[in-house]
Amino acid sequence: MSKRPDLEAFFNPSSIAVVGASPKPGSLGRAILDNLLLRYKGKIYPVNPKYQNELGLKWYHSLSEIPETPELVVIAVRADFVPGILREAGEKGSRAAVIISGGFAESGPKGRELQDEAYRIAREYGIRVVGPNCIGVYNALTGVDTFFLPHDRMRRPPRGPIAIISQSGAFLASIMDWAALEGIGIAKAVNFGNKMDVDEVDMLEYFGWDDDIRVILMYIEGVKPGRGRRFIEVAREVTRRKPVILLKGGKTSRGASAAASHTAALAGDHAVFRGALKQARIIESDEILDLFDMGKALAHLRFPRGKRVGIVTNAGGPGVIMVDNLIRYGLDVPEFSPSLQERLKQMFPPRVAVKNPVDLTGDASNEDYEKALTTVVESGEVDIIVVIALMQPPVLTVDLGDLIADIAWKHHEIPFIVVTMGSDIAKKLEERVEGRGIPVYNFPERAARAVYAIAHCSKCG
Repeated sequence: MSKRPDLEAFFNPSSIAVVGASPKPGSLGRAILDNLLLRYKGKIYPVNPKYQNELGLKWYHSLSEIPETPELVVIAVRADFVPGILREAGEKGSRAAVIISGGFAESGPKGRELQDEAYRIAREYGIRVVGPNCIGVYNALTGVDTFFLPHDRMRRPPRGPIAIISQSGAFLASIMDWAALEGIGIAKAVNFGNKMDVDEVDMLEYFGWDDDIRVILMYIEGVKPGRGRRFIEVAREVTRRKPVILLKGGKTSRGASAAASHTAALAGDHAVFRGALKQARIIESDEILDLFDMGKALAHLRFPRGKRVGIVTNAGGPGVIMVDNLIRYGLDVPEFSPSLQERLKQMFPPRVAVKNPVDLTGDASNEDYEKALTTVVESGEVDIIVVIALMQPPVLTVDLGDLIADIAWKHHEIPFIVVTMGSDIAKKLEERVEGRGIPVYNFPERAARAVYAIAHCSKCG
C-alpha cells in the first residue's frame, strides 16, 4: 500500500474554484464561500456569470476565464450542467472536483445516465471526483471546508486526530455538530455521496498513510461492486498502522432498500460483510454512540499490552455492570493475586472488597482512590484501569480528577478510562479529567465498549 498523491488536491489544494457561488445570504453557494473565506488561506475563485465583484472577491463567468488553473473545483449547480463544467475543468487542467449537486444515480435511470456521462468526462481528463450528491471534504488543518452548512447550523469540532469517512452527508453533518458539542477533535472528514469515482477504499487508503490521523471512523451503506477484495486488502494494511471503526447502514433488507434510494448504494449481505470486517481487523460499531465512544478512547489513549482490566469504584452496582459488559466483550477481569489483595486489605476497612473490582464503598475519599489506584497500577497485574467515581457523596471533591490524571500520566503505559454519573459535580469532574486527555463516560456500558476498542487495538501501530 502506498500514499495517495492523487487525493491530495481535495484536502490541501493551493486554489479552489466554486462554480455556482452566490453572494445571496442563505444560498448554498454563499454558505460554501463563507466557510472557505473563514479559514482557507489559498486562492478562491467564485464562478457565476451574474456577478463581477462581491464579498471582496473578483468573480468569473466561467472556469476558462480564471487566470490560473484551480487545483480543486467545487460544483454546486443543476445536475444537467455538471458534465459541461467537468469538461471545462479538464481543459483548464484541474486535478480534482467535488460535485455537491444531486439529481444523479440516486434519482433514477435518467440520473444514472447523467452520472455515467460525468464519469466518462472525468476519466477522459484524469479528474478525481468526490460525489455527486454530497457535502464534500473538510480539513481542519488547512481550512478546506466544502460543506454547504453554515457554522450556526453545523458547528465545526476542535482539531483532533480523528478522520471520518461517511457515505451520508446528513449523517456526517450531524456527527460533526455533535463532536463539536462534546469537544471531540476531528482533523479531516469526507462525504462522497454516490461515490461516482472516489470511494471508501480510496479514502481509507489515503487516511491510512496520513500522519495527522490516529483513528478512522467510517459510515458506509455498501462497497462498490468489484471493490470488495480491494477494500479488505487496504483495510488489513491500514489496521496494522491505526484503528478503524465502522458503522454500516443497510444491514436489513429494508435498510438496504433505503440505502439504494439514498445514495444508489448496493448494501449487500451483512453477514458476509461482517465476516470480511473480522478478516480485516476492523472494529464494527452497532450504534452511532458506540462509534464515537470508541473513537474518543482510541484517539487519546495508548494501546494496552494486554486485556486484563482492573476496576476501582465507590459503587458496587456500576462495578458489577462493568464486569458483566467487559466479560461479554471478551476482556479479562482477573481476580487479584492473594498478595495484592492482602496489601489492599491492610489499607482499608473490612467492608472494602479487594478481589477486583476494588469497591471502596460510598464513603471513599480522594485519598482512598489514590491509594487503591496506585497499588493496583504498580502491581503489574492489570493492563487497563477503569475508575468509577460517583460524585454524590460529599467526601469526594473535583480534585479527584487531577489525582486520577496524575496517576495515569505517571503510569502512561496503562490506559485509564473513567466513569462518572450524574450532573453538576460529575460534569465538573468530567471536564477536569478530559482536560488532561483521559476519556470519561457517563455509563459503564459505554466505557466497556471503549475498553474493548483499545484492547482490540493492542497490536495496532
